[in-house]
Amino acid sequence: MDDLFAPAPITVFDDAEGGMRYWPDVVDPDTATRWFEALRDHAHWQHERRPMYDRIVDVPRLRAGYRLDELPAQLPLAEMLSLVQGRVPAPYTGVGMNFYRDGRDSVAMHHDKLHTLQPGQPIALLSLGGTRRMHIRAREGRRRTWALDLAPGSLLVMSHASQMTHEHGIPKTRQAVAPRMSVVFRARPE
Repeated sequence: MDDLFAPAPITVFDDAEGGMRYWPDVVDPDTATRWFEALRDHAHWQHERRPMYDRIVDVPRLRAGYRLDELPAQLPLAEMLSLVQGRVPAPYTGVGMNFYRDGRDSVAMHHDKLHTLQPGQPIALLSLGGTRRMHIRAREGRRRTWALDLAPGSLLVMSHASQMTHEHGIPKTRQAVAPRMSVVFRARPE
């Protein structure tokens, strides 16, 4: 059921498909904590390595992912999908997760690969655990940059079009930060 009095999202920037919008508290703290603990303890986290420049390097975070038609019953991903669909309906097909264990874990500035996404469909990112700062940067023009603190229980939605015009990333930090997860719903081409 939609909440008629739900707060409007904060618009980071706009485009013809909705740009980037942020809801700081779509999940209550107790539910966010329960979801974080269930995913931390039961998701199939993997440590990955990938080629970068002329060598193989560790991916500086743990990753997990599931097709939406094959969600493990012991994980709260169906609940999360229902919440996301209530705010931003889309034909999501999969969920990818990143586990940032501490300030050394990060993701470099990037944009999602357009050939891996259904055109016109949003990317919805739920944040759980500790707060981490995301940097967002325009790819051309004035190259405006934003810093957005992604709080636990928040939802960030990025349009498909935004992946052509902006980059985003979670930088490393020397500050003490609590572990954090991003739970990202995407619509992939069949």
